[in-house]
Amino acid sequence: MAHLSAGLGAYLQRAFLYRWNLLVFLGATAAAVMSPIPDVLLPLIAAGELTYLAGLVANPRFRQAIDAEHHQAATEQTTATAQRSLEQIVGTFPFEFRQRFEQLRNRCLEMRDIAHGVRGRQQAPAGEDSHTQALDRMLWVFLRLQTTQLYLQRFLEKASEVEIRNRIREAEDRLAALNSPDERIKRSLEDSLLVQQQRLENHEKARQNLDYVRVELDRIEAKIQAITEAAVNRQDPDFLTSQIDSVSQSMESTEKAIDELQQLTGIVEEMHTPPLILEADLSQVRR
Repeated sequence: MAHLSAGLGAYLQRAFLYRWNLLVFLGATAAAVMSPIPDVLLPLIAAGELTYLAGLVANPRFRQAIDAEHHQAATEQTTATAQRSLEQIVGTFPFEFRQRFEQLRNRCLEMRDIAHGVRGRQQAPAGEDSHTQALDRMLWVFLRLQTTQLYLQRFLEKASEVEIRNRIREAEDRLAALNSPDERIKRSLEDSLLVQQQRLENHEKARQNLDYVRVELDRIEAKIQAITEAAVNRQDPDFLTSQIDSVSQSMESTEKAIDELQQLTGIVEEMHTPPLILEADLSQVRR
């Protein structure tokens, strides 16, 4: 995997702060200051230090080593941030939502163990196994769907369809019975009627979206369960890989639908790539 460059500043800092370089540089500088000719020695020491820094930074192996360390530190920070975000999301779920997610996650862990078993238990490092990545993606889609479901349910609970329809009838009745010559009253009633009709339309869209989300959650859950059961019986690495890849690819249309739904609902996500859900420690999430 190609790593991003740490940058010239990071190269120079690391080269300068190398303990042996600091020891020699500071020792030579102190000796030069105490010598009878510091004005001659200090420029020579500075020139030697610049030559050392330039030579080390020009070394491809040195830059690659610093880039690798920089990439590892960035990855660890991203993982820690993703862990906190994941805990926050799951921590806001009602009990039944969290329980359903944890049950599905346990299924995926079981499936990953089966995949490792049928391959002779040669496990790849955490987060780099293709099965783990695909399963993390499925779980991330499932989690996003649950987040959208929770938002839509709360929206529908607050917006009563019966109340909206009653207000529409009231506005229609008042318009029909209006005898006032004042056009302002008529415009106000017409605007009120339009607003209530828009509310009813939004309510209907939210209900339809909620129905879709529920069906999609059931589909993903059933698919993962079916793959796990089939893998237990067949113990075929090629079959398991093809099934996991197939489900992972089918997530593309679901992810597009989620993006559209979340634009409508105003949900904003900081994580644009699936976190390492299977490797995450969710034991500290509030229950």
